[in-house]
Amino acid sequence: MAQTPRGHRCEGAAVTAFVASRRPVGQQACSASPATLGQSPSAVEDVLDVENKRMADSLANKVTRLKSLALDIDKDADEQNRYLDGMDSDFMSVTGLLTGSVKRFSTMTRSGRDNRKLLCYVSAGLIVVFFILYYLVSKAGT
Repeated sequence: MAQTPRGHRCEGAAVTAFVASRRPVGQQACSASPATLGQSPSAVEDVLDVENKRMADSLANKVTRLKSLALDIDKDADEQNRYLDGMDSDFMSVTGLLTGSVKRFSTMTRSGRDNRKLLCYVSAGLIVVFFILYYLVSKAGT
């Protein structure tokens, strides 16, 4: 086992640039070569290969999770687009209905005096129905 100048133990030549970038602050990299540690170059390559495979597997798992997340976002966006398209068609039909009602109302107000009397009765009736519904909804909510 080699030791760094600060007394940290270094186990093998597998302490490479990857491990050096992940060490705590104040800890120095091991400067021992494979020959001084008693390991052959092929053993060092094997250790590095195992570490590389482990990191590749970790990366593959992360990519798989990101792909799954992206597919879920795509599915959710498609569902929301369908919902918004449905709302658009509903609003268009309501707009057509309201436009027709406004035209009939305008025609009724421009006509003679008898229709104005009927218009007043219908308006008063709608106001009464509105207040009755408001009262029932407020009682049901409490």
